[in-house]
Amino acid sequence: MLSQLTGLSRHFTEETLRAYLIGRSVRRDDGCLIVRGYGSQRGVHQKVAGRAWAHITAYVVFVGGYDPELDVRHLCGTPDCIEPTHLRQVTHAETCRDRAQQPLCRNGHEREIDPTSGRYRKVCRVCNSEAQKRWRARQSAEVAAARAAHGR
Repeated sequence: MLSQLTGLSRHFTEETLRAYLIGRSVRRDDGCLIVRGYGSQRGVHQKVAGRAWAHITAYVVFVGGYDPELDVRHLCGTPDCIEPTHLRQVTHAETCRDRAQQPLCRNGHEREIDPTSGRYRKVCRVCNSEAQKRWRARQSAEVAAARAAHGR
């Protein structure tokens, strides 16, 4: 079963991997078992045990019956949770279908609804306009510097 996991170190057995995951995790008040993986960023999917995804590894070790064709999804919505009761396998189409769209862009602007699809637009018009202005300013500065270098 462990051979189906990509990126997992070969020296692990199910028992040692189970102990390793429990040793690197902390229980929160809401019931999530949060794992501390490689790197310092928290709140995102974590990699442990030789660069294998922690939630997939936890599903294999604690739940069993892993199908590599399916995605492992968090029912709690916390990406770094490895609590076995919070994990289940679903198709990739179901994962994409249930993904919630955010009403605000990463800079806090309200996103518009695309009339053709009825979903939020992928690109924020305000952010795109600001990016184009910055690009035009950079381009004009480069042209001015090049003209000055050639004595025009």
